Amino acid sequence: MAQKEKIGGLIKAALGPGFALLTLLAIAGYAVLGPTGVLAWGEYSSSLQERQVELAALEVERDALKNRVRLLDPNGADPDLVGELLRKEGNFVHPDEIIVPLK
Repeated sequence: MAQKEKIGGLIKAALGPGFALLTLLAIAGYAVLGPTGVLAWGEYSSSLQERQVELAALEVERDALKNRVRLLDPNGADPDLVGELLRKEGNFVHPDEIIVPLK
């Protein structure tokens, strides 16, 4: 009977530290294997580089669109661009122009 009480006391004494150890192991595992862990670092680095390349391309496109908007400003539109857009989008032509169908 004394033997069972000793074993029961040892088990009760080990429950607290055992639970703490399992908690620390779970936190360490999550730090290494989790979605923001050490092993995911390389994937995030490559993803960051891809996004930076995409951002640079979008910035070039944005600058081109800003320039086009500036050229189409109603207070001082570029006449060449306005003429080009009228011919292309509105199908307008000058009376002295000849239309040559391509197809």
